[in-house]
Amino acid sequence: MARLAKTLLAGALVAILPCGAATSQTPPSSVLNNQVQFGDVFSQQTMNVVEVTDFTTADTNAVGNAFEATADGQALDVRSDQAANGDVAADTRLNVSGYSGDTVTVTNTATGNSGFVGSYDGTVTAVTNQNTAATAAISGNSRINATGGSAGDVDSLNQATGNSQSFGLEYASAGIRANQTNGATVSTDGGGDYAYVSGTANFAATSTGNDITLDGQGSAAAVIAGQLNETDRVQASSFTGYGSVQTAATRATAAGNNINAVNEGPLLDAYADQRNQAYVRAEARNAASAYGTGSVNAYGVGNALTAGDIGGELILDTVQLNEGGGIEAVANFIGTDGYDATATSTAMGNSVTGYACSECEGRMSITNSQVNRSDVGAQSIVNVTGGGRSASGVSTAVGNTATYYVSRPSGQ
Repeated sequence: MARLAKTLLAGALVAILPCGAATSQTPPSSVLNNQVQFGDVFSQQTMNVVEVTDFTTADTNAVGNAFEATADGQALDVRSDQAANGDVAADTRLNVSGYSGDTVTVTNTATGNSGFVGSYDGTVTAVTNQNTAATAAISGNSRINATGGSAGDVDSLNQATGNSQSFGLEYASAGIRANQTNGATVSTDGGGDYAYVSGTANFAATSTGNDITLDGQGSAAAVIAGQLNETDRVQASSFTGYGSVQTAATRATAAGNNINAVNEGPLLDAYADQRNQAYVRAEARNAASAYGTGSVNAYGVGNALTAGDIGGELILDTVQLNEGGGIEAVANFIGTDGYDATATSTAMGNSVTGYACSECEGRMSITNSQVNRSDVGAQSIVNVTGGGRSASGVSTAVGNTATYYVSRPSGQ
């Protein structure tokens, strides 16, 4: 498989992966991108709300380097190099003393390097390289302070990523090589407190050293991906508290390296080499005096990969090595009076999932190698001090896990 992908990148893409636009004699459009960021990049926002009726929205975004290259009906060749050497920080503060609206939406995002390559009805070859420096820190800090305030529904997302590279393919053929090295500390910290939430309150924190995403429809793709997370720490923390809440969900997700590649088309051929050397920690905590449903979820993983092809063939070759400070997930729910309380913690050294579609006559060819040299620990805590209908906890720790299946598409 690796030899096949290398052949594609060497110039045989049109012959091996046919596409409607691949027979065109038009020379490909080319993009050569070179970005280096030395200084610090930061975005800050503070909102003070006393009384609003409809909604409150806060969106804070900080990126060291960003690029996007797309083509419609033409061949595209992309070469991109990105290096982030300074700190990148996003900080959001929402202070509420009264009613913050029927809906509250807070999005806080910090990214060292961000790239997107897209193709519609064409062919694309891409080589992307992303690097963050060991002296840098990528941090997302988001907090809602409403100990005397109330809201209808609340949705808060706090996210930090060292390197993020995405590929979007529609009726296209692609040969891709993506390399990522993260040396920066990556962390998210925050959450919120409300006196009263009448509807649903969702708080999520996500920290990832390296992230690659491929979304293909009607396409064929060959991918080589290399990820090295050599920082000391990747950490996600989300802490919430309520006087009274109907439905509360608090989540924290931390990953050293992550790849998610899903294609609906004739072929997804992927080789991935993931190596994590960082201490990875996910911690989610929630406290509520009165609650209808309260759930806390913490997920920490050194290397994670999901690859699936619906409609064709999946060829997957994976190498995962997790070593360093260890993987830890902690979920804690504290409630006084309510109905249903749940705490779930999951910690994994290496995780691979591959799937194909049986109804589409799909099939899989899998090669997998996983080595975990780190401690892996998960902890779930549920305390209901007053009265409640149910209390449940799930704690799962796995060194290496691999799941492969061929099944029908959902809904059939």
